[in-house]
Amino acid sequence: MRRNSFIEMAKLHNLSGRITYISSHAKQEHLYEVYATEPDREFWRELAKCNQEEFEKSGTNGKCIEARELMIALPESFINYDHDYLLKSMVDKFKEKYGVECFAALHHNKRKTNLHIHMIFAERKRLEQPIEKTATRNMFYDEQGRHVRTKKEILDSDGNIRKGCKIIKKGEVYERKIFTTKDGRFKQESFLDEAKVFYTDLINQMVLDDKDRLSIFDKNGPYLATKKVGKNNPKAEKIKADNEIRTEWNRAVDRAIVSGVSDAELVELKKTEITDKVKESVEQNGKKPELFGDIIRAAIVLLECLIAKVMQKIMDAAEKIIDKVVDVEKETSEKTESHIHAKDESSDQQERKKIPLPVNPHRKEMATERPPQPKLSVLAGKYSRLKEIDSRLKDQNEAIFEREKNRDKLKKELSGCTGIFKGGRRKELQQEIDGIDIQISNMKKRLSSIVKEYKFDSVQTFYKEFKAAKSEYLEYKAACAEWEKTYGGKVTNPKSIREQLRQKEQRVKEREAGRVHQTRQKDKGAR
Repeated sequence: MRRNSFIEMAKLHNLSGRITYISSHAKQEHLYEVYATEPDREFWRELAKCNQEEFEKSGTNGKCIEARELMIALPESFINYDHDYLLKSMVDKFKEKYGVECFAALHHNKRKTNLHIHMIFAERKRLEQPIEKTATRNMFYDEQGRHVRTKKEILDSDGNIRKGCKIIKKGEVYERKIFTTKDGRFKQESFLDEAKVFYTDLINQMVLDDKDRLSIFDKNGPYLATKKVGKNNPKAEKIKADNEIRTEWNRAVDRAIVSGVSDAELVELKKTEITDKVKESVEQNGKKPELFGDIIRAAIVLLECLIAKVMQKIMDAAEKIIDKVVDVEKETSEKTESHIHAKDESSDQQERKKIPLPVNPHRKEMATERPPQPKLSVLAGKYSRLKEIDSRLKDQNEAIFEREKNRDKLKKELSGCTGIFKGGRRKELQQEIDGIDIQISNMKKRLSSIVKEYKFDSVQTFYKEFKAAKSEYLEYKAACAEWEKTYGGKVTNPKSIREQLRQKEQRVKEREAGRVHQTRQKDKGAR
């Protein structure tokens, strides 16, 4: 059974104390790694101070929020990963997305059954240049830190400055800002949902065994949620019918993503054609579930029209590319044949003119100084397998598109098949159309089930991972090419990540077995 993703968020009122707690070996039984995007502890102390000062100025009741913390549960198999790589990957991606500094620690609970990350993040960014305000005249502040107009207001009956009051002289800095205002995104209700989807996708991109994949539903995504049918539910039939129409929409979304329709277009279509129209229908007609199905079916028709346009563009572009390639190949072959004779005649002369390159006396010394070869990341290592899945999806989608074109031709023929004597032909055409409709429906189901075979929740989830893997793989290939160009030689293919982890797991099992054996031997000796 698939595990659901688990991520919680907490507000921190004592930032320095929390950082000390999550990063202390004395306070944590199983602390594996600590990492900060901003390692200077002074940054975090200044951040806490800034938040406290701003909180006092606001006059708000309650406690000051100095920072926020995400608790992220990880699959247990991640304990076999390089701890430094694992923690940095999870934290750096968050900073890359939101642009804020983070402080994180990788932990296990006491019984080693819950591997997790505590990640503290700032809601403010450090300013590149501090903003300072200088007093243009003497400024007076009372015991509460409030600015008063005259010196007389902070004097006692004897003419002395009261305790707790202060004077800032002309030319002195009375206010210095080193942080921006708080980012409002982090206090919105939608942020935690967004963070859950973000980290679930990231974790799933890093898993090696499909059984470790996590599951989550993105409420802000293009899909519609289906409802669970409980036992002895009197509305079971209605819920099943409602789920069927929702599933039909979700399959159309899967196909749209395979066809190349962007997530933004799908989310916008869902909002305008489903969410907004359902809201409008409820306002006008009250709650009538039967109208919901009509709204979804109308939205599916619009989505299928969009898919057809995108697919036709792809097919037309593919045909143009094929024609161009054929022309280029023909032209190249003609040029090659005309130059073969000239190359053969000059080859002997070129061989005689070749001069051997001198041996570099510093080559051995340079070889020892060159950096290590680029390494294939976990995600980049999955690219070839994900590419095969992508090919299966594309082939299935093209087959659906071809059947839809055949069906449209038959419908066109049916609409023109009129007259008393063509009743038999009309019946044949309608039967063919109905048969193709059944085929298309089954093929759409198959399209969605392909990714589920590999434990992906949806086609959208698969393509998020596929695009990320492709990006990392291309970066790895570029790094390899640069390394080979700079330092010579060829990058040797490292052992696969899966193989490395299997070997590590095997070594751990052997050590555990050895310890159990030694314990038993001691017990026997004691008897």
